Amino acid sequence: MQRAIERLGLLQIDSVNVLARAHYLPLFSRLGNYDSALLDRAAWGRRGERRLFEFWAHEASLLPLATQPLLRWRMERAAANTGDGKGKLHLFRREQKAYIDEVRREIEDRGPLAASELSNAGPGRGAWWGWSDGKLALEWLFFAGVLTTATRRGTFERVYDLAERVLPAAIQAVPTPSAEDAQRELLRLSARALGVGTEFDLRDYFRLGVADTKARLAELVEAGELLPVSVEGWDRPAYLDPAARQPRRIEARALLAPFDPLVWERDRTHRIFDFFYRIEIYTPLAKRTYGYYVLPFLLGDRLVGRVDLKADRAGGRLLAHAIHFEKDVDRRQVAAALDEELRLMADWLGLETVVKGKGR
Repeated sequence: MQRAIERLGLLQIDSVNVLARAHYLPLFSRLGNYDSALLDRAAWGRRGERRLFEFWAHEASLLPLATQPLLRWRMERAAANTGDGKGKLHLFRREQKAYIDEVRREIEDRGPLAASELSNAGPGRGAWWGWSDGKLALEWLFFAGVLTTATRRGTFERVYDLAERVLPAAIQAVPTPSAEDAQRELLRLSARALGVGTEFDLRDYFRLGVADTKARLAELVEAGELLPVSVEGWDRPAYLDPAARQPRRIEARALLAPFDPLVWERDRTHRIFDFFYRIEIYTPLAKRTYGYYVLPFLLGDRLVGRVDLKADRAGGRLLAHAIHFEKDVDRRQVAAALDEELRLMADWLGLETVVKGKGR
């Protein structure tokens, strides 16, 4: 499991739990019926057994502990209120510095707390991202690297604590690389995960800035650590990881989560697989084309279909509401392989039966 995470570089976190939470699914796609409790312990277990930490990387992400020093420059920019993105948090810091310091002192004195447990959290501002002042203060401190996730509770509520009390001492003792060195290494990790990608593909993996990425890519190319290449059908230059190897044969079979690194950059998915993919969670029901939580199905080196999936935990059923096949595929062959993958997923989720809707 750890090797798979290190190869991917990160696991994106998302709150949607209609099937399984997003960070569990990429490992199922690659490992099959693995014990997800191992991931929980690696992410939120006791200090001595932790192998991962949470931070804003692609989006909210779980990352190997070894990556933490590579993201300190981002934390430092956030602490100085000069970082890219998270404009709402930067504005809040400028306006509420004294209150944020008060929240930090409360965590220091009382120990790990969720936003709902702060003595002066203030009211929420509505659903979704209508955060209270307490939540905004905690998230700013999290983004600045002062706090990190101690654990997750109940409905996946984040519990915060001082990073120095959560992260292993060995990681805290690692010298902080320069921003330039860290960005180069993050681009190396992106290239290793992707194999080949455009400047945007590589930049998007850890959400690096445009100017930083262009400068670091030029340095990596000059050093021979990335190879500039052209890819047939792509209208932009690309960069190849020198260690990447083209396999003689690909025998993959996997259902891919919407937030899987293989497909999360939708333009790249279209360029590589000629597969147009958009998640339709926020699309009104009447306007959805494929369904609510749709997973592409990889067979060999092609995305051959997509399945709208839901875990009916109370009923012990894996519901495949709809199955859509791509053009020019052998439907019988694809359907047989998909049946096997759905059965494997049901077993992994502890569900007894698979209920399929009509294929199209």
